[in-house]
Amino acid sequence: MGGFFKMLKEDVNVVFDQDPAARNKFEVVLTYSGLHAIWAHRVAHACYNKRLFFIARVISQISRFFTGIEIHPGAKIGRRFFIDHGMGVVIGETCEIGDNVTLFQGVTLGGTGKEKGKRHPTVKNNALIATGAKVLGSITIGENSKVGAGSVVLHDIPDNSTVVGIPGKVVIQDGKKVRKDLDHHNLPDPISDKLTSMEAEIDELKKELKKLKEGVK
Repeated sequence: MGGFFKMLKEDVNVVFDQDPAARNKFEVVLTYSGLHAIWAHRVAHACYNKRLFFIARVISQISRFFTGIEIHPGAKIGRRFFIDHGMGVVIGETCEIGDNVTLFQGVTLGGTGKEKGKRHPTVKNNALIATGAKVLGSITIGENSKVGAGSVVLHDIPDNSTVVGIPGKVVIQDGKKVRKDLDHHNLPDPISDKLTSMEAEIDELKKELKKLKEGVK
């Protein structure tokens, strides 16, 4: 029991480490919905492990109603887990989250609907997943890795990596840039590509028309 309360205390302390807006513990305990959702999950998960599945689900759904954060009681979550803002966060049943992990609002750690058994992501220690990112399937986000806002990640991500885009691609690994073609000034322009294609087709049509005219003469 002492270890459980120590974990709850760590959940409070990590808010001060991560959120510069946190002023005092009284305010954090009373007003931080991310903290409330984590605490509710700690209790629900303990019930889940004792096969009190109905009670676990009731606790998780009450928490969802009050916080806007949905965490399945079966999800395994490590120490010093921080949800910033948190509205719209969804964490699936078979998720495994390590220590010192941070999630922002709108993050989904979900399934693809095509898998059975382990069907949700594993997020390793010290990872950060930014606003609106979707991490789907039985994949692994490596230690110390970051997922950019709005990204959709469908494949394993190595340790010490930064991922952006739809689908998510590694742009930095071990402090080194991986994909130069993702520089802002080199991003693909679909409108320009379409115009270039149309110009090529027009040129072909002009050549065909010229041949027809020469044939008539």
